[in-house]
Amino acid sequence: MPTDTQTARNWFDQGGRAYARFRPEYPRQLATRLASMAPDNRLAVDVGCGNGQLTQLLAPCFDKVVGLDPSADQIANAVPNERIDYRCAPAEQLPLPDASASLITAAQAAHWFDLPAFYKEVRRIAVPGAILALVSYGVLELEPALDARFQAFYWEEIGPYWPPERKLVDNGYATIEFPFEELAPPALAIRLDWHLSEFLGYLTTWSAVRSAREAGREELLMAFANDLAALWGDPNRRRPVSWPIAMRIGRI
Repeated sequence: MPTDTQTARNWFDQGGRAYARFRPEYPRQLATRLASMAPDNRLAVDVGCGNGQLTQLLAPCFDKVVGLDPSADQIANAVPNERIDYRCAPAEQLPLPDASASLITAAQAAHWFDLPAFYKEVRRIAVPGAILALVSYGVLELEPALDARFQAFYWEEIGPYWPPERKLVDNGYATIEFPFEELAPPALAIRLDWHLSEFLGYLTTWSAVRSAREAGREELLMAFANDLAALWGDPNRRRPVSWPIAMRIGRI
């Protein structure tokens, strides 16, 4: 029989497809609201699209969607869609014609960009009145019985292993440079009901968790997993998990 430590180790060893399996999906209302702000619905461009979580939601709202990411592995894990053209490209060199995009999005990605170079490309590819939306989701929340242990893990234990750019996500991009006519964002959140294995699988996608493992701090991760498992109870019980969505939306 596996011990608790062995079980925890398995939870933190999900393999290369963990991002596609466990990253939370955005609500459909996010795509429809952004599409309603765009001057037309001909072309949306999702920059830093990863495996296409937001890209997929934009597809029903536009004639065509282009999903761009510098990682071939992320693109390889994207679900095909006849309206979506996935390509490998960096945010600072967008392979699109001038004045072609009605909506440009970057979901949980803009903190990695060279923003001046990205904004220059945004202005180049945007049609008059196009919308730029930088989307992020903040620190998740659990039920009170679980949340205190999670918050301690996030801020105090795994906190030192986050890259500096993570602070931009934690504050909802509030301090990010954004030289556009700004529009009020809709109030939205991601809400899921997860088993324990799904929740811990999501944690494996964190850059901080990877950094902690590379630093030889596996015991820190396993201690948290074991503590949370004890608080969770039946690992097959679904518990609510929510993330606040933050956005900077501008008209170009």
